[in-house]
Amino acid sequence: MKSKRHAKILEIISKYSIETQEELSERLEQEGFHVAQATVSRDIRELKLTKVPGGLGRQKYISLNENPPDMSEKYIRVFRDGFVSMDMAQNILVIRTVSGMAMAVAAALDTMDCHEIVGSIAGDDTIMCAVRTVEDTEILMERLRKMTEP
Repeated sequence: MKSKRHAKILEIISKYSIETQEELSERLEQEGFHVAQATVSRDIRELKLTKVPGGLGRQKYISLNENPPDMSEKYIRVFRDGFVSMDMAQNILVIRTVSGMAMAVAAALDTMDCHEIVGSIAGDDTIMCAVRTVEDTEILMERLRKMTEP
């Protein structure tokens, strides 16, 4: 339950400008996570969240574990180099890769802030991603297509 809550917190702070623990608690409540303020405080510490200026004199939480921009480029390059094709079956995204590259491409996807992906399984040249919804699958495919364009 804790890991699901942590994943939801990271998703929430990436989607919304969350300024206070109370705001975060309210969003978690809306998502079905009933937690005490002390739990939210502990989660913030464990996830190494910090506040940064968010504009208009306000602040927002971000994760200190986010990859620096140069690392993001490396993961995109790994994705591009290993990618062959992709297709969807409802909310399942199947990605074909160069032989032996599926694990590396899946690891790159894991670090690329693809919050639509619930989980993925990689073989030798195929990755199967469980995506939250059919709509999310289409959005994700479009974003990945753009990454593969020269």
